[in-house]
Amino acid sequence: MSLEFSPELERHCCVFLQAQGHADSAHDVSHISRVVKVAKKLALEESADLAVVVPAAWLHDCVSLPKNHPERHLASTLAGDKAIEFLTSIYYPSEYFDAIHHAIRAHSFSANIPPNTLEAKIVQDADRLDALGAVGIARCMQVSGALNRPLYSWNDPFCETREPNDALYSIDHFYTKLFCIADSLNTPSAQLEGRRRQEVMRVFLDDLALEI
Repeated sequence: MSLEFSPELERHCCVFLQAQGHADSAHDVSHISRVVKVAKKLALEESADLAVVVPAAWLHDCVSLPKNHPERHLASTLAGDKAIEFLTSIYYPSEYFDAIHHAIRAHSFSANIPPNTLEAKIVQDADRLDALGAVGIARCMQVSGALNRPLYSWNDPFCETREPNDALYSIDHFYTKLFCIADSLNTPSAQLEGRRRQEVMRVFLDDLALEI
């Protein structure tokens, strides 16, 4: 029986991911489930192929390396390879494999692989949207805490007179990466949501400024 579009595919993916573990708490199964939810919504809005988008979204982080790992840029390619191996084992239709593999490889910032299909653009957009908004703030703090970075520079918290350095401070990551995401999104649906989420983050910084 074909697993295309079926709840059975998603059940298989979820069980598989739980057995793999994750690099950090910001890339756990809850992150993946949010990416899947958003990817499905974007796919419907942009008329993309769910048979590619859904498994790629579920498996995009099936290999995940820590942010400071020297081979971080290879993680999405390794994830693509592992995803195809897994999908083969559950008899997923092989005509989708090339598109799924590309979508997984191209989702990553560090891999720097341009998404060449609508489905790859959607998976990349869904993953990047999860770095924005309220959940994006929380995930930034999770990763920064794990790396033992201070919240902000006490004498210039918002990089007004210095270059931001997110290797040193958590809030600097907003300026080095997170506020660049909305402009990098591929699809109109994602761009609209990205602008909304970015505004949530700017309000957070305004409130933080008042408190400190």
